[in-house]
Amino acid sequence: MKFPNSNSYKNSTFPKPFTHHQHGGLIDNLFLFLEDATIPPTNNSSEQAIRMSVIFRRVTNGFRSEWGRDLFAAVRSVVNTGKRQGLTAYQSIQQALSTDRSLFCPS
Repeated sequence: MKFPNSNSYKNSTFPKPFTHHQHGGLIDNLFLFLEDATIPPTNNSSEQAIRMSVIFRRVTNGFRSEWGRDLFAAVRSVVNTGKRQGLTAYQSIQQALSTDRSLFCPS
């Protein structure tokens, strides 16, 4: 099976919702997974990353305060980022609070 190159998508006529201008380069990156094997064709990892938050929200019927919601989102973000880098939740939080190095900057 031969996949068209990305230039053929740029020159194609798409319906109005998929125009380049409205979606800030969506078409340029829409089929990038066909050119780079390291990019997965699905968003499963992103779906799995938010699964814990969705379950927590459903079980607890949401949050009573905005600061609680924001704190939970911040902690989950740090823990999930650390998990993708092979760290435990404790190590992720410890590193995020450390002044020596940042969890979010590559080593």
